[in-house]
Amino acid sequence: MSEKTKEGTSWTQIREEVLRRINERIWQPGEIIPNESELAEEFHCARTTVNRALRELATSGIVTRKRKAGTRVAVNPPHKAILTIPIIREEVEAKGAFYRQNLLIRENRSLPAFLAGAFRVGDDTPLLYTETVHFYDNQPFIYEERYTSLDAVPDFEAADLEKVTANEWLVQNAPYSGGDASFFAVSADAKLARAFDIPIGGALFATERNTWFAEKPITHVRLVYHPGYRMRTSF
Repeated sequence: MSEKTKEGTSWTQIREEVLRRINERIWQPGEIIPNESELAEEFHCARTTVNRALRELATSGIVTRKRKAGTRVAVNPPHKAILTIPIIREEVEAKGAFYRQNLLIRENRSLPAFLAGAFRVGDDTPLLYTETVHFYDNQPFIYEERYTSLDAVPDFEAADLEKVTANEWLVQNAPYSGGDASFFAVSADAKLARAFDIPIGGALFATERNTWFAEKPITHVRLVYHPGYRMRTSF
């Protein structure tokens, strides 16, 4: 990202740019960074957008914030892995591939009993269930199954998920304060075998992720990746 960004910059883009400048030592440990008004002017956005980005970084321990003292780069940031939820479209396009999605199911649905221990929502919590296939150059890339709490993100119910995927909409509009993820192998059932055009029982890589804000569950998603997928991360 350039020093000057396009109008309409999202809080997630600001967060990533601030993090880049910190990681590349443009802003040194202990240094006070520009205030919210200055950053809002640079990024051509509202101060509230900058505030959200800095709050997220403060929650992660990357910066420290004190009233009337400004925001300072943490001298001793926590030594832990920070999981950034990727936008699948951007992941595909970054590799020079063509991206598209196929929204298979979008409906209000109760949480199945087998997920009750993983996604702790009340029995009366309204949930929107979606199933989406993400494509990489017209080849199935990820099969996504998701439950989203409309108590946590009521605007999600009106989102045009044919235009913007559930993954992208939630990353851009539903900040989270915590989450957990698991990584495992699955054997393709009939649905996955059909989606990826592989034999039933074929080995696939999968992840499950929960996010929440202030202990309020936001979404539970299961992502199953195409055969041979390898996940790489840095820390």
